[in-house]
Amino acid sequence: MDRGTHGRLGRRAARLAATVLMPALALVSCAGEPRRDAAARGPEALYAGLEATLAGYREGLQRLREGDVDGGRERMERASAALAAGGNACVSTPGCEPQRFMAAYGNLLSLRSSVLTGDAEGFAGVSPGLQGEARMLSDDVPEAARSVNLLHGHDLAKVIRVNGPVKAALHDWLTWMRPNLVDAWENYAYLRHQMWPAYEKAGLPEALLFGILAKESGGKVHAVSPAGAAGPLQFMYHTGLRFGLNNSSGFDTRYDPAAAAQANVAYLQEQFRHLNNNLEMALAAYNGGEGRMRRLAAQSRGRSFWSAGVFTQLPRETREYVPYVLAAAWLFLHPEDYGLEFPSVDGSPGEVRLAQAMTLGELTICLGQAGSRDGWFRTLRNLNPRVNPERRLPAGASVALPARLVPVYQAQCVDGRMAELAALLQDARQPGGVSNGGGKQYVVRKGDTLASIARRHGCASPEAIARANNIRAPRYTIRPSQELRLPDCTG
Repeated sequence: MDRGTHGRLGRRAARLAATVLMPALALVSCAGEPRRDAAARGPEALYAGLEATLAGYREGLQRLREGDVDGGRERMERASAALAAGGNACVSTPGCEPQRFMAAYGNLLSLRSSVLTGDAEGFAGVSPGLQGEARMLSDDVPEAARSVNLLHGHDLAKVIRVNGPVKAALHDWLTWMRPNLVDAWENYAYLRHQMWPAYEKAGLPEALLFGILAKESGGKVHAVSPAGAAGPLQFMYHTGLRFGLNNSSGFDTRYDPAAAAQANVAYLQEQFRHLNNNLEMALAAYNGGEGRMRRLAAQSRGRSFWSAGVFTQLPRETREYVPYVLAAAWLFLHPEDYGLEFPSVDGSPGEVRLAQAMTLGELTICLGQAGSRDGWFRTLRNLNPRVNPERRLPAGASVALPARLVPVYQAQCVDGRMAELAALLQDARQPGGVSNGGGKQYVVRKGDTLASIARRHGCASPEAIARANNIRAPRYTIRPSQELRLPDCTG
């Protein structure tokens, strides 16, 4: 896009922001009032607040576009809170239609996606009314009681209904998140033989497993969230313990794909029993906590997950998590309907016995591309989660890898130029990184601080650890189970 066009669009968006600023300010004032007062004024007052909420959210997005990240986020959060409060008031207001608030939430997700994809065409007007595909969401979702009956041994496509929030999530997966989705597909293809059997035995659909995996970790077995959730299916430590994931000979089995899949099935089955066999509520519990979800389910008196009395009570992360999982599962089932091409992957498992001592890095180098755009390091790490990639495995050690790489290993890694090159490059690399820039790995334990870790391991300073792990000042927050790189540490 040329600068003149960009400038005209920027001025257009700025004028739009100005036109919505006053209604948005009015919304802030209204949002501070007790909701019973708003309800007392009747549905029309709540609908007016809804329109102002949309205007305020658009104004926050515009601030993001202009580089005001903090201001934009703050404005969007206030608008989201006002939307949730308005939906709650609507539920108890005679004549008010809560579905308008649900349709508006789907529109907010779409608006947000337009900025994340770099859409420079300005914001389209959004009507919160019930029209076309934004009609009553309660008519667009399955009854809770039939979710699991269909799930066990039936087509997940009969359970998922593509409502407003799911459509918004489909948009994201097919635009700025498409590379993540394709990467998740490839990673899953090589992990399938380990993870799918648990779902197959339980009669749960493979698309659901893929949807959760894609949203949780993208199929990266060693993923760790800022909150301390770990593994391909992102179990918190204590939740993992409840379902058999523990430390086995010093290895955290949350990183074991087969064990994580078994625990995931057990967790979902437990939630199905407690949540009236409702798939969406079980997924929400997986993300936001079963205690919260069970309380909401009890209060909802059989309402759909998508009803305002349930959906708007959830944290924003959970309100987005459930549609993202369902949308990824839907695309797993219907890629061709959306112009999505998942690569053809032969994930047949194989194994080699090392002819000479090697790290996974050396093995990656000597294998070369061998048909993979990105090489094989991620796949080797995923298939050998117990192996420290920095350490040479002894000759005779068993390494799991895709079956089609076995002849490549025999041709290129036993001896010859590529094997010699891999060893040469590995020897040049200091432990942990170039010039020891990477450092060794450390898993945070309860009670740890950066200062105590630095003292115990002879690190240069707590600030050095923070810089190496992108931990921000001034709080330098770390959490149990978080993995840290310890640069220039002697202990």
